[in-house]
Amino acid sequence: MDFSKLLAVMLLSCLCAELVPANQVGVCIRNCAQCKKMFGAYFEGQLCADTCLKFKGKLIPDCEDVASIGPFLNRID
Repeated sequence: MDFSKLLAVMLLSCLCAELVPANQVGVCIRNCAQCKKMFGAYFEGQLCADTCLKFKGKLIPDCEDVASIGPFLNRID
């Protein structure tokens, strides 16, 4: 009986661990969309979203922090 409880706890722990990165990726992509709305053609939204997926939401862009969105900004000549 104790083994089944342990197995259930381990299974729930694994499921919860998988949900956190998905949530972080969602926040990352929503932030990319917000920055795209703010900066328009000056912001590479697709590149930002691709980066969110590549790094699994570990690098969340902040539209007010140039360091976090610098790689996604471009000049329009």
